[in-house]
Amino acid sequence: MSQDLIDTLLDPQERAFRQEVRAFIQDNVPDETRRSADLGRHATKPEVRAWQTALYNRGWAAPSWPTEFGGPGWSPIQQMLYSMECGLNAAPRVPSFGTKMVGPVLYTFASPDQKAFYLPRILKGEDWWCQGFSEPGAGSDLASLKTRAELRGDTYVVNGQKIWTTKAQHANRMFCLVRTSSEGRPQAGISFLLIDMDTPGIEVRPIISIDGSHTLNEVFFTDVRVPADNLVGDPGKGWTYAKFLLGNERSDITGAGRSRRQIERLKTMAASNAIHDRPLTENPTFMAALADVEADLTALEFTELRFLALHARGEERGTEASILKYRGTEIQQELARLLREAAGAYAMAKGEESEAAFAVSNPEAGHLAAGIVQEYLYGRAASIYGGSNEIQKNIIAKLQLGS
Repeated sequence: MSQDLIDTLLDPQERAFRQEVRAFIQDNVPDETRRSADLGRHATKPEVRAWQTALYNRGWAAPSWPTEFGGPGWSPIQQMLYSMECGLNAAPRVPSFGTKMVGPVLYTFASPDQKAFYLPRILKGEDWWCQGFSEPGAGSDLASLKTRAELRGDTYVVNGQKIWTTKAQHANRMFCLVRTSSEGRPQAGISFLLIDMDTPGIEVRPIISIDGSHTLNEVFFTDVRVPADNLVGDPGKGWTYAKFLLGNERSDITGAGRSRRQIERLKTMAASNAIHDRPLTENPTFMAALADVEADLTALEFTELRFLALHARGEERGTEASILKYRGTEIQQELARLLREAAGAYAMAKGEESEAAFAVSNPEAGHLAAGIVQEYLYGRAASIYGGSNEIQKNIIAKLQLGS
């Protein structure tokens, strides 16, 4: 891979680290797994487990964790470079629920016994977590959640419903926001509870996405008995822990590495594809749109570097994750739109069908059209999940602009 703008800002040690990560991914991610990602497919559970095992054996299972809890102790710039290389090289996306979301909450707020039990299992990939936050009447307005947990002796009895629960069909554990009190402000009555998904009274129902995939679910709780020891931190502090967690989730959604890979894919398609007997490289409107989104992505990458510098100096404003989330997802959606446009009618076929159809007129580039419609359709939700982009702009307006 040729040198990019980020590479020019790195010192020799950082550049060597980036090359080390790139080589590790290329040695440990099978070609078929990489191809599956470019077909617009979600990584399968066996693919994720194999990749997580390889990372654990290398000591890289939790890039953002401090060494005292089993992390590699990487600097923020190393974490960014690792994330970029995973996207650039189509490594399986390890669900962020364990290492990026509940893990930091646990090592920051949990009891010693909870840390000793859960953290090693997260590192090894022994547990598959899902997130029990959103409800039918509590999405962006999460403080209005109604799922209740009533303390009876040494047990919480949980009743209610969660929705849009990603990977719940595979999960054996959930970190869940529950209402333990109705007194005071709505946020003050929310607690953070860990729930085993095989507990009696839990029902998981699939939600099939517009791209035909099954990643989302509804989860129903009927008199589910959860040990009181599964409460993280103090009762009523769940809102505080959730805000801490969501900052990690939103920055993880940025996806700059994957977007950079898609730009390279677009450039190859533009040179290979022909619409009205003319390659897209000769279409000024298309090439201007491609140049615009590439400039936006470069700006996003440099913005992330600036935020890392602010973090190092302790000057964060609390808006960094929101900015990265909303701009990153807008770029992802624009790239998906341009890929669909570049492939033309071939984009509407699924997987290998689009590849075969496109290859008829473009034998050397047929694989580039594969999976475009799946990624486009699923990506329409990117500006909604993790807190809608409208909510992120409100956060930025309040904290950054003071309005």
